[in-house]
Amino acid sequence: MRATELSELAAFAAVARHKSFRKAGEERGVTASAVSHAVLNLEDRIGIRLLNRTTRSVSLTEAGELLISHLDPAFGEMAAALDALNRYRDTPFGKVRINVPNSIGPFVIGRVVGPLLKKNPNLQLEINATDRLVDIVEEGFDAGIRFGERVTEGMIALRIKPRIRLVVVGSPAYFETRPKPATPHELKRHLCIQNMFPSGARYAWEFEKDGQAVSFQPTGPLSLDDHELMMQAALGGVGLAYVWEPRVEKAIADGELIQVLDDWCQPEEPLYLYYPSRRHMSAGFRALIDAMKAE
Repeated sequence: MRATELSELAAFAAVARHKSFRKAGEERGVTASAVSHAVLNLEDRIGIRLLNRTTRSVSLTEAGELLISHLDPAFGEMAAALDALNRYRDTPFGKVRINVPNSIGPFVIGRVVGPLLKKNPNLQLEINATDRLVDIVEEGFDAGIRFGERVTEGMIALRIKPRIRLVVVGSPAYFETRPKPATPHELKRHLCIQNMFPSGARYAWEFEKDGQAVSFQPTGPLSLDDHELMMQAALGGVGLAYVWEPRVEKAIADGELIQVLDDWCQPEEPLYLYYPSRRHMSAGFRALIDAMKAE
C-alpha cells in the first residue's frame, strides 16, 4: 500500500471517529479542507461513497460503516505495535493528550508539568482544560481527569490526589454589612454568586454536617462558569462565592477573603486519572502516570 493511500484511510478514520472534518483535521494537524480532499480522493479511487455530507453534519454510508469496522482494529494493532517499541527508548517520546477540568487543572496537574518535561525533553504534553464533559476516546485523548462519580464505566481509573473541597468565601467589606452565615439555611439572606456548567445549567451548593445534607440553589444577580472569576467577584465584594479551596487559600491567609460554613463543607469524591484499557502503553504516557503518582 502506498503512503498516500494509507494517509487517505487514516483521514477517513478520523472523520468517522469525530463525525467532523474540522475535528479530524485538528487531530491530524491539518486543515479541514485537506482532510476532505483526502477522503474525496479515497472515494474516487475505490469508486464508492463512504460519507454522507450536509452543511451541518457528516455520517457514514453503509459502505463507510463496513470499512471503518475493519480499519479500527487494524489501526489499533499498528498503534499497539508502535507503542510496544517504546520499551527500547531510553527516554519517553512523543505526544500525550490529557483532558482535565479547567476549574481544578492548576491544582491537579500544574505542578507536575514542569518537572515532567524537564526530565523528559522528548515528551510533548497537550492539555485540554475544560469543565465540559468530554468523551476522551471520541475526541482522541490518551487520558482524562475527573471525580470518581464521573469516570466513564469500563475505564482504568487511578486515584491521583487527596480529596479537595468547595468552600464559601466573602470579602471583609461584604461582611461589614451582613452577618456571617452559621448554617447553609442562612444563605438565603445573602448575595450568592451562581455557579454554572459550560452548558449554562446552574449547580447547587452542597453541604453536609453530622449526617445532615443540605442543597442550596443560589439566586444571586451574578452567574459565572469560571472559578477564577468567582473568586475575583468575591474579592470585589459582589457576594459570596462557592469555589475550590486551593484557589482561595492564599486570599484567606492574607485576609482578603473570609471563609464561612467551614464545618459544613465536606471533601468531594476522589480525583482519578482514567484511560481506556490498552494492551501496550507508551513510555510517554507511563511517565505521566508515574509523575501523577509521585505528586
